[in-house]
Amino acid sequence: MLDEEDPDDVGEAAEPVPLSRRIPGELAGLRADLALGRLFPEYSRSRLQGWMRDGLVTLDGQPVAVRAKVWPGSEVLVPVPPDIDDEDIQPEAIPLEVVHQDEALLVLHKPAGLVVHPGNGNRSGTLQNGLLHFEPALARVPRAGIVHRLDKDTSGLMVVARTLSAHIDLVRQLQARTVRRHYAALVSGVLDTAGTVEAAIGRHPTQRTRMAVVVDGRHAVTHYTPLRSIGGLTLVECRLETGRTHQIRVHMQHIGHPLAGDPVYQASAAVQRSWPEAARSFPRQALHAFRLGLIHPVSGAALEWQIPLAADLQVLLGQLA
Repeated sequence: MLDEEDPDDVGEAAEPVPLSRRIPGELAGLRADLALGRLFPEYSRSRLQGWMRDGLVTLDGQPVAVRAKVWPGSEVLVPVPPDIDDEDIQPEAIPLEVVHQDEALLVLHKPAGLVVHPGNGNRSGTLQNGLLHFEPALARVPRAGIVHRLDKDTSGLMVVARTLSAHIDLVRQLQARTVRRHYAALVSGVLDTAGTVEAAIGRHPTQRTRMAVVVDGRHAVTHYTPLRSIGGLTLVECRLETGRTHQIRVHMQHIGHPLAGDPVYQASAAVQRSWPEAARSFPRQALHAFRLGLIHPVSGAALEWQIPLAADLQVLLGQLA
């Protein structure tokens, strides 16, 4: 799942749920991976083995080895995320731009046009398919390690967990709001002062494929800072405090400054006619995740990555100058 965010709100990703089972008598003396395969038939044995190797499966409170024998009455605890549904997603050779890689994390630059993970019957051509080809071991991690998303047509930085323990840690960081996400957005009109939009977001009351500011929505906060105005538009830096579906796009439209190129939360036709042609014809929402900061799940170090604006946005700004 980080759309800027997408339908299940990256910052509100579900906590892993510990599943507890007792070893029944008929499994006495079996290898742990074989016994767990029977106790948890909804998960493949390879996935269970991977979680065991990562030290995340416990037997009577202690990490259990794949080949350890189990005995009746022992309690097995498996921290399974509740939304695992991706075992049929196939690896595909999709080019990935890796910004950083270590034993726990991948940081990627996602291009505009790439869907993050499959949905609605579309099981191919996504970042998740590409990750499974890039590193087959990610099949052991929920959603191939994806803990947050960007919209298909939003470009920029994403972090991917390479282990289940890193995945759990990053989900908790998102919920605790310690992951720092900064975006560059080209918005309609002239903004000359920084500000904060604090407005709840939920499904649009009549257009169910859209989001909107609604009274009974989920708490959402976006901080914005103008960087420069050009051609009747303003390049702003937006910092997410929460991670709701389409948050930046909805919030900037709400305060009267919708993003250039946004096909869903677009400026009125009259407003767009006042823009230079380059902005009117820009083929995607002008939104780019350029900075990402977090606490490393293993070392505890505070890390940050920053990339330049996407090439098409740099061309657009050059044309507006």
